[in-house]
Amino acid sequence: MTADISYTTEEISKLLKISKLTVYDLIKKGELSAYRVGKQMRVDAADLDAYKMRAKSGKVYAAMPEAPIQQVQAQSANLSSKAAIVITGQDVSLDILSKHLERQISTHRPLRSYVGSLDSLISMYKGESDIVSTHLLDGDTGEYNVPYIKRLLTGNSYVVVNLVLRMAGLYVAAGNPKQLLGWEDLKRPGLRVANREKGSGARVLLDEQLRLHGISPRQLSGYEQEESNHLGVAGKVASGEADFGVGIERAASMVGGVTYIPLIQERYDLVMLKKPEHAQWIESVMAILKSEAFHRELRPILGYDLSQTGHIVFENEGI
Repeated sequence: MTADISYTTEEISKLLKISKLTVYDLIKKGELSAYRVGKQMRVDAADLDAYKMRAKSGKVYAAMPEAPIQQVQAQSANLSSKAAIVITGQDVSLDILSKHLERQISTHRPLRSYVGSLDSLISMYKGESDIVSTHLLDGDTGEYNVPYIKRLLTGNSYVVVNLVLRMAGLYVAAGNPKQLLGWEDLKRPGLRVANREKGSGARVLLDEQLRLHGISPRQLSGYEQEESNHLGVAGKVASGEADFGVGIERAASMVGGVTYIPLIQERYDLVMLKKPEHAQWIESVMAILKSEAFHRELRPILGYDLSQTGHIVFENEGI
């Protein structure tokens, strides 16, 4: 029966042929009624049908494939009393932050979107997200995140605050039979890579290191094949399908048959747009990041350095 059917945001995106971020935007603006089951947002079939009927009748702007998200003209009759805060990124620390936010603020509800660093910043530029996470290395300056943020969010008022510091490096087969000890070693002919998707922090890190060391991606077998998370990359290495991959230590500890070679400490930051209507929950986020309760949950996670957590890295007042 239709009344018993519900969909995840990913399923909705496939049914409507729109991105997941567009789905979150429809939920955030009240066009599509949704509710939380654990960490996941779900939409009942009846609510999806109601949205489609309103779109067909012209009472809302229907989201079109590959088109920018349109501004909503009419609010749904089922609009929740809580405004949404869309938090993008894939690290488990964001799930913990979301849980603390849900406990501490009654006026908003956090929604999670699991996308990579560059896509997260683009979603903020497009107005589709509220808190984005990023770990993008600028190889020319050696600086993380801020060079990309400045270019993408020109004219906006925002604050960049550190979430965690963590090591990034190479996943190699147990015992490191290829003796890959640094970026320079990736010049060796015949190496197979398990790569991340375009726009992810790990992919940008690899591409920047290849560029800085004069290594053509064409030298690496498997470069065009993409995995959507660190565990997928580590798994490819563990199974013998790749000689190396780039990622964080935590994933290596969860996959047997992998040795981890730490190479660089990366800064995993949050970006929040400073708008008057955001002031209350930004204050809550800052308090959570500095709280002992939040740190207590992060400390046991392998590879996290909390020495800069809650520290403001950069602020821009816009124009």
